[in-house]
Amino acid sequence: MTETFHITLAQRNATLGDLAGNLEIARAAWAEGFAEGADLVVLPRLFATGWPAHDLIRHGGFQADAVAALESLARDLPEGPALAIGGPWVEGGRLHDALWIMQAGKVVHRQLRHAATGDAFAAGPPQGPVAIGDVRVGFLVGADADTPDMAESLEESGAELLVAVAADPYRRGGGDGRMNRMVARVIENRLPLVWLNLVGGQDEEVFDGGSFVLNPGAAMATMLPLFDVATAHVVFTREGDGTLRAAAGALAAQGDALEQDYRAMVTGLGDYLRKSGIERVLLGLSGGFDSALVALIAADALGPDRVRGVLLPSEYTSAASREDAAALAGALGIALDTLPIDGPRAAVEQALAPLFAGLAADVTEENIQARLRGLLLMALSNKTGAMLLTTGNKSEVAVGYATIYGDMAGGFNPLKDLYKSRAFEIARWRNAHHRPWMKAPSGEVMAPRIIDKPPSAELRPGQKDEDSLPPYAVLDAILERLIEGGQPVADCIAAGFDADTVQRVARLVDAAEWKRRQGAPGVRLTDAAFGTGRLWPMVNRWRDDGR
Repeated sequence: MTETFHITLAQRNATLGDLAGNLEIARAAWAEGFAEGADLVVLPRLFATGWPAHDLIRHGGFQADAVAALESLARDLPEGPALAIGGPWVEGGRLHDALWIMQAGKVVHRQLRHAATGDAFAAGPPQGPVAIGDVRVGFLVGADADTPDMAESLEESGAELLVAVAADPYRRGGGDGRMNRMVARVIENRLPLVWLNLVGGQDEEVFDGGSFVLNPGAAMATMLPLFDVATAHVVFTREGDGTLRAAAGALAAQGDALEQDYRAMVTGLGDYLRKSGIERVLLGLSGGFDSALVALIAADALGPDRVRGVLLPSEYTSAASREDAAALAGALGIALDTLPIDGPRAAVEQALAPLFAGLAADVTEENIQARLRGLLLMALSNKTGAMLLTTGNKSEVAVGYATIYGDMAGGFNPLKDLYKSRAFEIARWRNAHHRPWMKAPSGEVMAPRIIDKPPSAELRPGQKDEDSLPPYAVLDAILERLIEGGQPVADCIAAGFDADTVQRVARLVDAAEWKRRQGAPGVRLTDAAFGTGRLWPMVNRWRDDGR
């Protein structure tokens, strides 16, 4: 009986729909494993197609092309290690979430996900372990690893090692939960476990990698980095009692919660652009905090030479804002253009004057400024091919503190799921830290004045955000209870918040749903991200009044 078993774990970034490109990545990972003497090379769940495919996975043509590509890949591997790669499989008219096991030029097994999760995939039958050389490997696909049943069934059928493949997106604080679930599988079955995850951005999701190997007893043997493409060559040795145990490998640092959120936003933006074939971005750089943070994220994702800021001042733009925009652009090394809106604004107001006669000035005139900025920025985007980024944080998105077709115009919003209070913390963290994956300069790239000054849209004299909203520390605490916590208004009031303030915030959140439906996509950090995680009716007469 073999005394050692070698596995190559390929934590890789798939591009959705790029079947040829994804399988070329898989082939290269297999070749790397072959060169290292691997018995088995593993890629993540649904790597062949990319994920999430939403309703594309239901398309018969896409299914057929994916199956054909995987069968062709198997024929291209006539010798060497077994390859396990996630992809769809259709059997008996039913679509399955499968892990394809290939060796000696053919498909030797397809492990079908057994768990029914309510998605497009049918539940497969329980299946036993697969012999790879002298080792019986129990494969777990997606949600099959999250509950005890399938792992227990595999252990009872003779599995000596559990290999779980995942496409598990980043959620703030979610790493502890996934680790606890896998530790439970190890303890329950007294078997070593490999957990392999996708990495990279797809639409609004970011897969964070962080793959790992646990030995019997749940001691960590190997931990791959978060958010990076990475490879681990893991050697298991059979001990005297027949148990397999992995040799100690590298344990990558995971970073704190602020770093993880920031890395998710940088990765999500960078992959959204790269996979869409977009090389450059632009944004309105107001001298305020939110646009400064988005510029920093973009510069870290793409490099400063691919980011263009545009200052669009009006008579209400302070000298300090002009100075701060210029200082930030200089610190980051990004281009900055100045495009005043006074002329276009005067022309619009003159055109509307006959129709506005006798009507007092109000928020309409403020919104004209925001919409003119959106128009000019979109014109630059059209002309240059650079994607316009929007800069609204989750606090503003939640209560509708934004102008639709104005500052909401754009193709992607890195801050969509980040509350203002946490955004301040992340900016301070970035000023104090620099990592090899960051493409912008190190040091205090965002002046403390930008972070500390009172937020303002500068659409009228002396305007401050807190003229219209509670202080962000209060607003965000209420929003986290209402949105992430799903708490009723009465519970928020019972927690000590002012009743009128809570009721007003809840009304604003409900009333802004129609705006959110028309907003740009953005990086998802939490389960309660607007749109992908929380969808409210736009027309709804029921209100939580706190009774």
